[in-house]
Amino acid sequence: MNLPATPERAPGVSPLKPVDRFGPAGFRHEFDRVAEEIPVALNYNGQPYAVMLASPTDLEDFALGFSLTENIIASAADLHGIEVREELSGIQVALEIPSARAARLAPNTRTLAGNSGCGLCGTRQLEDVVRWPPAVSAGGVMTSAAVNRALAAMPQQQPMYQITGATHAAAWCTTEGALGLLREDVGRHNALDKLMGAMARASQSTANGALLLTSRASYEMVQKAAWCGVTIIVAVSAPTALAIAIAEHAQITLLGLARDGRYVAYTHPSRITDYAAPSE
Repeated sequence: MNLPATPERAPGVSPLKPVDRFGPAGFRHEFDRVAEEIPVALNYNGQPYAVMLASPTDLEDFALGFSLTENIIASAADLHGIEVREELSGIQVALEIPSARAARLAPNTRTLAGNSGCGLCGTRQLEDVVRWPPAVSAGGVMTSAAVNRALAAMPQQQPMYQITGATHAAAWCTTEGALGLLREDVGRHNALDKLMGAMARASQSTANGALLLTSRASYEMVQKAAWCGVTIIVAVSAPTALAIAIAEHAQITLLGLARDGRYVAYTHPSRITDYAAPSE
């Protein structure tokens, strides 16, 4: 059996695996690469908190971002130490945070693992699920052309997706549409956490620019972004009703179904400078 030409292996991507591919000519036995997905345990001050299934990349960004988007800490300065340890069963990430912050976690410790598509698995109290974030700042403004320009630049910055077709991305762009930091993961929530963590580590503000998502804008994605002060969210898929309600409450501009030069503005469209309210 001949090995077909394949891209170089990227972080978070498996070695070659045999597959049977079906097409017009029938089945062909080939080799393919798939996205890796492993358990990542997050411990705060020596106490287990959550186990998430994630891509094994940018885990320090992930741990910091998760801590920020879940409102466990208020800023990157609250993270006093972090250690990533590989173990046979997965990866342990140990974080040190102020004791007062850690004490708040005890009643809400997640007792279930969160899968790669889940943003709240293991949350035990209804009041812990929907947390209404405060209103974000006024933020910057951008044009529709800038939104489209940033979205068009994303695929070239997604090596894991190009190889496997199985990952999501979260990216940041300037109000002019220039693409900045981007993070990938098998889980859309994890990709967002990684991006927020990377931005916090780089001391990059979320108040002036836009968050781009290759996934749908579920309510927990909007909620996570709001806790980090994001003012504009652009998602390639549609939002849910609760996501729209949270974006409206937090005064976030939420654009969905953003693809092929089109989008739907669901909340606070005034940050898009060429927006004009349609006539009745």
